[in-house]
Amino acid sequence: MSNMGAFITFLLSFQPLPVIFFLLFYITLIKFRRVKKSIGTGPTTYPVIGCLISFYKNRFRLLNWYTELLAQSPTNTILIQRLGARKTIITANQHNVEYILKTNFKNFPKGKPFTEILGDFLGKGIFNVDGDLWIKQRKLASHEFSLRSINEFIVNTLDEEVNGKLLPFMDSLSIENKVVDFQELLGRFSFNVICKFTLGINSDNDSNRCCLDPCFPISPLARAFDVAAEVSARRGAAPLFLVWRVKKWLGVGSEKKLREAVNEVKTRVMEIILERKKKMNVKGEELDGDQDLLSRLISSGHDEEVIRDMMISFIMAGRDTTSSAMTWFFWLLSHYPNIEHKILKEANCDSLDYESLKNMNFLKACLCESMRLYPPVAWDSKHATCDDVLPDGTSVKSGDRVTYFPYGMGRMENIWGKDWFKFKPNRWLVETVEPIEPESNQIGTILKEICPFKFPVFQAGPRVCLGKEMAFIQMKYVVATILRRFNIKVVGPKKPIFVPLLTAHMAGGLKVLISKRV
Repeated sequence: MSNMGAFITFLLSFQPLPVIFFLLFYITLIKFRRVKKSIGTGPTTYPVIGCLISFYKNRFRLLNWYTELLAQSPTNTILIQRLGARKTIITANQHNVEYILKTNFKNFPKGKPFTEILGDFLGKGIFNVDGDLWIKQRKLASHEFSLRSINEFIVNTLDEEVNGKLLPFMDSLSIENKVVDFQELLGRFSFNVICKFTLGINSDNDSNRCCLDPCFPISPLARAFDVAAEVSARRGAAPLFLVWRVKKWLGVGSEKKLREAVNEVKTRVMEIILERKKKMNVKGEELDGDQDLLSRLISSGHDEEVIRDMMISFIMAGRDTTSSAMTWFFWLLSHYPNIEHKILKEANCDSLDYESLKNMNFLKACLCESMRLYPPVAWDSKHATCDDVLPDGTSVKSGDRVTYFPYGMGRMENIWGKDWFKFKPNRWLVETVEPIEPESNQIGTILKEICPFKFPVFQAGPRVCLGKEMAFIQMKYVVATILRRFNIKVVGPKKPIFVPLLTAHMAGGLKVLISKRV
């Protein structure tokens, strides 16, 4: 024992940090007993270090690891407690989700630990604030997603970006018979769409416009968004939260990249704001033809930094969520030609206006089923303000991180049945008894009323996504337009990997061949 003491004294004189970890593991080995968990089934957990060993072993497959543990838990809730991280309760229990997002909404804000992770990137934008600031921005933004705004979005944005730019480019790809990364293409397209809707950027010679051709570099603004989103997401997934804080303090590694990317984003967005203000008249009214979100916010007299942070939040959310959802949708669809045929039949209409898009129930069912299996946002966390108890009996302490888990919920047998792993759009539909149209003999389908807390892909409760309807309209428009004109043949990967950053994406992209439909 004296030798052990001498060894520890020697290490302490030179390397104090390794000694601390050595002592922690030494204490753990002496006790060597698992900690009994108060809820369900969870990872192997030891004194002091918690489940750090299991977490580290599964760090590259956290989604599937959590899903397996949740499926084994009687309550579909588990506790993750590891050295260097806040205690986290992860749940796939829809009653818990309803309690967190609606019933006791005030006790589960995003919380300071969450807003600190994304604070450098999103600032005080709507997706990264709580309380009065969130309420104020929510009310302000809600006016931008009215029926009138959606109709303007279809006519002024989607029609031009799809028919004027996306389809001609896909025509050229079909002629060249060239393999293209469809995920990259959809990401660039979605960036154009959200920039036009929010910032009013729509000219081909605009330096901030993202070129559709994946052979060319993306715009500096788009590249900066990519870097900022990826590094911010990795902050939250870091085994030890102190690591990114130290790197930020030192200004090295990924934190240096984040700082540079955030500066690029904020500088460019602010330049656009100031340039737009110069084009506005002295009274602060919009110029004729300016219908984008930025112009309306400037007209309302909001501070430039508030407008900047709101623009960044909307661009980040609007760009990656729809492109992620459509990427996985096209991959799934490639395995079901019969479903593609049904979509084409439903999309066989004269024009893609709001009413025709709204009535595409089968296509919406397909999109919902795709997002059930591959949600654009795999998980979302809140932080308890006060001690609480979830409906399944799970005890929550003030400051605990509480995470609801859409990816895992889409794979729970007790929610979706034994065939949860199958792509079945019909689970979202009910056959009608009467023809949809009086003069038609064809029996159609209507959408089921699905509990939003069973399918919280767009969140639910007071914080439900304001752009939900607009997102569905955009995806329907793009999918219907592409399928009516082209065949999309997936050439890889056969077994894609789902990567959950701020918004999920497909590792390595989706490689496809595009040909004109005969």
